[in-house]
Amino acid sequence: MALQFHRAVEDMEIWSTSSDGLSFVITFESPAGAGFHGQPGYVASWRPLYQTSGAIKIGSSPFKTFTEAEEACNIMLKHLTRQN
Repeated sequence: MALQFHRAVEDMEIWSTSSDGLSFVITFESPAGAGFHGQPGYVASWRPLYQTSGAIKIGSSPFKTFTEAEEACNIMLKHLTRQN
């Protein structure tokens, strides 16, 4: 089943979801302006839901489109749940 992202913060481009004890977040970054600063694009990350560890950036971030970042999160979920 594909992850279903929802907007986590109304005034910023941050989307989140969780599944199987894992939390996934997609943020939009740009070099200037409001929000997160960095290379322009969508950055995807994950972390265990019930731990206080920092997030792990998914390889190839930033992505050009939200759909690419979302697909990367779904692939990472399959990989992580297959290992358990």
